[in-house]
Amino acid sequence: MEAISILTSDNLELFAIEFIGESLLPLIPGISAGFPSPAADFIDVDIDLKRELIKNQPATFLGRVKGNSMIDAGIDDGDILIVDKSLPYKDNCIAVCFIDQEFTVKRILLEKDVLWLLPANEKYPPIKVTSESEFIIWGIVTYIIKSC
Repeated sequence: MEAISILTSDNLELFAIEFIGESLLPLIPGISAGFPSPAADFIDVDIDLKRELIKNQPATFLGRVKGNSMIDAGIDDGDILIVDKSLPYKDNCIAVCFIDQEFTVKRILLEKDVLWLLPANEKYPPIKVTSESEFIIWGIVTYIIKSC
């Protein structure tokens, strides 16, 4: 897999992705989050991350998060988002939006005649999208890749 930087803003860096060959990685199924399971349960198989994480490759991009406005949604500075531009937005989804010349990642809230972009950090105010706003929902966040 190769990531090619296409856009950079104060809040997000976007990458197009290109897969070269297979993207198989070893997978240990059934890792217990409770009591340890016997070693015999750890069967070595392969997983194709492209097939698991990307449903529409031409419309899918990666975005590296800059900032902490979404920390209460589990999105931290430096995380990588998998963003699908082909998905429709829904109320309460997390989306990458372009508003007034800036990219941002926020939760979408639809009210009667108003669309809000909600941060997941009380230190940041909600953003009301108005008719004067230059606005587009650029894509829907489908997965978050974190570093430990």
